[in-house]
Amino acid sequence: MSRTAGALDALLSRVSTGALADPGPDDAQLRLMLEAAVRAPDHGKLRPWRFFVIRGEARTRLSELFAASIRRREPAAGEAQIAKERAKPLRSPVTIAVAARVEAGHKIPEIEQILSAGAAAMNILNAAHGLGFGAKWVTGANCYDAEFGAAFGLEAADRLVGFIHIGTALETPETARPDPAGYTTDWPVQSSSGTAGT
Repeated sequence: MSRTAGALDALLSRVSTGALADPGPDDAQLRLMLEAAVRAPDHGKLRPWRFFVIRGEARTRLSELFAASIRRREPAAGEAQIAKERAKPLRSPVTIAVAARVEAGHKIPEIEQILSAGAAAMNILNAAHGLGFGAKWVTGANCYDAEFGAAFGLEAADRLVGFIHIGTALETPETARPDPAGYTTDWPVQSSSGTAGT
């Protein structure tokens, strides 16, 4: 099989899976994932990506931060809701938090800096899949909570774009995806009268 075919097969077979267990990636495999991450498009060569690897006892510390954060945001939260938050960082042996360090006022728009970090996150997902691991990218209220970010260790300019959970998949999710034709239009777009829009 050609290198091109192998890469396309990997892209076309990748799916998110939340059922993850040990073993997770080792140091060498994590290094490969992060090498893939920094191949993301980066307008202006700002290198806006920040990666935080969470494993071992750090998972428990993050678990408690999740619980404390929901208590602060939602004082009426019940114990079941708090327990659900506490469990999130424990759902995989390794998690990589991805953030964008945004340079406000730069000629490169902030959205492009954040998109670059998002592209880096997608490269991590693809690399994890290529190495035989399951992975899932999640966000949630903590990604948009400045107090959580500060407690996590982010700087004021950082924008948390998500947590990527990585481990050995316990199930094989359905790989079916919608037909891209349903989301694709030839441009210029034709109006209902059959003429191109202006």
